[in-house]
Amino acid sequence: MSNPTRHVDLSASAAPDLVPDVTALNNLVVTTAPWAFQSLYVAAKLGLADALRLGSRSSDDLAEEVGAHPGALYRFCRALAALGILYEHPDRIFSTTAMGAALRSDAPRGLRHFIIVNGEESFRAWAEVMHSVRTGKAAFDHVYGMSHFAYLALEAEASTAFNAMAKSGAPTEAVDSCDFSEDRVVVDVGGGSGGLLAHILQRNPELIGILSDTPAGVEQAAELFAAHHVLDRAVIMGGSFFESVPNGGDSYILSRVIHDWNDEDALRILRTVHRAMSPGSRLILIDKVIPDTAGFHPGKFSDLQMLVVLGGQERTLSELTVLLDHAGFRLTDVRMPEFGPDSPWAEALIQAMPVDSGERKMS
Repeated sequence: MSNPTRHVDLSASAAPDLVPDVTALNNLVVTTAPWAFQSLYVAAKLGLADALRLGSRSSDDLAEEVGAHPGALYRFCRALAALGILYEHPDRIFSTTAMGAALRSDAPRGLRHFIIVNGEESFRAWAEVMHSVRTGKAAFDHVYGMSHFAYLALEAEASTAFNAMAKSGAPTEAVDSCDFSEDRVVVDVGGGSGGLLAHILQRNPELIGILSDTPAGVEQAAELFAAHHVLDRAVIMGGSFFESVPNGGDSYILSRVIHDWNDEDALRILRTVHRAMSPGSRLILIDKVIPDTAGFHPGKFSDLQMLVVLGGQERTLSELTVLLDHAGFRLTDVRMPEFGPDSPWAEALIQAMPVDSGERKMS
């Protein structure tokens, strides 16, 4: 892997006369401290953007609707206005900004459920972040005495929020670049409630889709497939991808799965999929890819979330390539997203085939 410090002037950064920029650090602390994120959590959990959908309202009016203390909610609304989520008008009247509207339940690719999930059980895990730093293991397991996915299997409310987050942020743009015209059966491994697979089936009316995930993960899948009018072409199978995945697929999708796991477990998943594939099958891997270069990239922070909550990791392309090679796959196509303000969380789409399998046309 490339040296991440190669673009940094180490002699300048270590200069003895370097003047500490306390103001810049203070501004960073204020906008990234727990109180800022948990203010967003309050807005998301209480559904303030939904409550303000029709226009401005007083904080007292909002408090009565959402079941909050009037004085306390006013103070949170005032802070949310300082963050650019709300507009603050005279007499404790508030309305949503464009950014705040992204917290509405019906906002396309909205972040309401993402913030709820990360403001609840995941937030508590971050309070014990030093456990992860010192051991390299998930602080979540240390706090709750079980893995995050075991917790979701027991906590229905948390599982519902997690599935809603996955559905709202499904990487449909990445998978839309795939050509499924040669496929008859697509298997979505670890696909949760089936949001991505439903999208694929809607766009490809000749396809049959198989959704494979834990029983808790697929619990809401039938309802989702029915809402998308593809239930007649969808097969739902509960199970563990550490043990087996359905045979007979032309394409096997692992979307945002591998980053949930450390290298050992990721290899187990990839090898399970490999065993189920026929010689002409392809693997479609969708995940964030961290660049080798220094500088800001959101994947470097979601990588920490993977560590603290799940014990997994985001990876560079070279690290993913090594994993695929060890699992018996040959890389055939890589599509890296353009990182920018319009697509800060975009994933890469990687296609691979079992080693020594026959060639197939790549889209």
